[in-house]
Amino acid sequence: MKRAAGGPGAKGYMRRPTPSRIVVGLLLCGALGALLVLWLRRDRPGPTGEPGGYFRNAAVEAGLTFRMNFLPDEQGERFKINLYDHGSGVAVGDFDGDGRDDIYFCNQLGPNALYRNRGDGTFEDVTARAGVGLGDRVCVGATFADYDNDDRPDLFVTSTRGGNVLFHNRGDGTFEDVTARAGVAHTGHSQIGIFFDADGDGWLDLLVLQTAKWTTDQFRESGRYYAGKDTFFRTAASEREFNLFYHNNGNGTFTEAGDKAGLRGTGWAGDAAVFDYDGDGRPDVLVTCMFGRAQLYHNRGDGSFEDVTLRVLGRTSWGGMGVKVFDADNDGRLDVFMVDMHSDMWATDRTTAAEVEPSRKYNQILGPLYRPQPAEIAMERQVADLTQVRYDEVLFGNTFFHNRGSGAFQEASDGAGLETFWPWGAAVGDFDNSGHEDVFVPAGMGHPFIYWPNSLLMNNGNGTFTDRAVELGVEPPAEKFFTHDRLPNKLSPRSTRAAAVADFDGDGRLDIVTNNFNDGPYYFRNAFPPKNYVAWRLTGTRSSRDAVGATVTLVLADGVMVRQVHSAGGYLAQSSQALHFGLGDRTEVVRAEVRWPGGRLQTIDRPAINTVHRVTEPRD
Repeated sequence: MKRAAGGPGAKGYMRRPTPSRIVVGLLLCGALGALLVLWLRRDRPGPTGEPGGYFRNAAVEAGLTFRMNFLPDEQGERFKINLYDHGSGVAVGDFDGDGRDDIYFCNQLGPNALYRNRGDGTFEDVTARAGVGLGDRVCVGATFADYDNDDRPDLFVTSTRGGNVLFHNRGDGTFEDVTARAGVAHTGHSQIGIFFDADGDGWLDLLVLQTAKWTTDQFRESGRYYAGKDTFFRTAASEREFNLFYHNNGNGTFTEAGDKAGLRGTGWAGDAAVFDYDGDGRPDVLVTCMFGRAQLYHNRGDGSFEDVTLRVLGRTSWGGMGVKVFDADNDGRLDVFMVDMHSDMWATDRTTAAEVEPSRKYNQILGPLYRPQPAEIAMERQVADLTQVRYDEVLFGNTFFHNRGSGAFQEASDGAGLETFWPWGAAVGDFDNSGHEDVFVPAGMGHPFIYWPNSLLMNNGNGTFTDRAVELGVEPPAEKFFTHDRLPNKLSPRSTRAAAVADFDGDGRLDIVTNNFNDGPYYFRNAFPPKNYVAWRLTGTRSSRDAVGATVTLVLADGVMVRQVHSAGGYLAQSSQALHFGLGDRTEVVRAEVRWPGGRLQTIDRPAINTVHRVTEPRD
């Protein structure tokens, strides 16, 4: 659970974190590590539920041999507190137009990787042929998007001071670097690119999220990167960088218009979600902040946006990373789930792991943690000033905003069971085809921290969630808790950063792919018992080809379900743009309502189930 802080030194809930205590958290994790290591070295337990795990990591047998490599002088045995420990992303998209979702992994040290989906549950590494490796820079996030409406997904890749890149898809399995020609060249501390049609002209615009200048000017030639700052205080005090908003000119070029649009933000952007929160037919933008409140921007309809966060949402997560919008309770309205990583870098008031996550029996060994002392409380005041904490504007922990309709939201994460520990992002999908969307939360920190598990928050069908990661085979990892190949003389806990969802093998069940820190990915094949489903792939004509922002609402005999086509989102991740609906035991859909960007409604009566429908927007 969480509550708003009352100000420096005030008592809060069981996990009332404050920025100054990150140092204490580091020392605490080190002290607990030795005890935890002895316990975790026991034989790996199997899934505790019956009939056993329905997810299994099949990455190696599927041909996903990629390894994300960290920077040894930054996040190895010389660990520094900076954003290099935030890892790299994963993007899903059908780059070759064969109807099957492919996977692109980003890397910090060494080339990225593009895997073509063969359609039989395996993948082929086509990076070299496609020309999208980018092994000469630290890459952060990637997004597939058809920015020029030629029916071929292009690829945008962000970097930490190595230069962002826009690859144009030639349509023959190869890509061309058109960054300079398109007008989107930028070198800075970029996070990820979010494509959406801000002004309804049918062309995807591009919002590039920026963090701050958290690196030094010391260039490491061997790894082709700039050394990061080495303490929390130096990192947090970094000069902020502000978001870039590129307006699509409709001719293959963009014009930067962040000031005019009002989307510069406050710096330290983590992720963004684009959705029409108030139902006025225009896409609005919600941006998380790693050190401060989020920003919800209302689209005025004239090419500009207004910050309405405090009026609409109120307090938001202070250390926000990933954000996803989805209909958690099947009321036909999109809710907002925001995860808070940075608040979890410390813990206070004698928190126990059992209190944080009682379902995770193998973490209850942590026991009592830390009670703040006057010196730390005094330090908090100093750091609060440094990071510009406004206690009346933030909450510490995940936040879940239930959509009450008419542009109103209520924070309800505690009652929904959506509080987690050390989360990076959220990947959403109806994994058991029950008719209710579930949430996978990638988590953990890696060396020199303790192991911490990912969460699989299964929807109970009543607006609440239960973590069933152990029961369903996601945790603990079959590959053991630690990896030894990158730090031979140390135990290096596995940890996950970015996660995406897609039905990769076309069996009507959603799989999960992750990009893990300094490790190979997880590819969780879904083996839930088959249930009915229906899916949709939309193509715009008057709107953008990707139909970003379009929604499909299923009208059923006993209610409604809604899904939206998204660009990237969830934290350095992009899931499939196919809209998947689990139906449970339902055998019929009354109708499907496709709401295209701009508001046009298309109705399809009694669509067939257990199939993927391809729908093109009517031209007139």
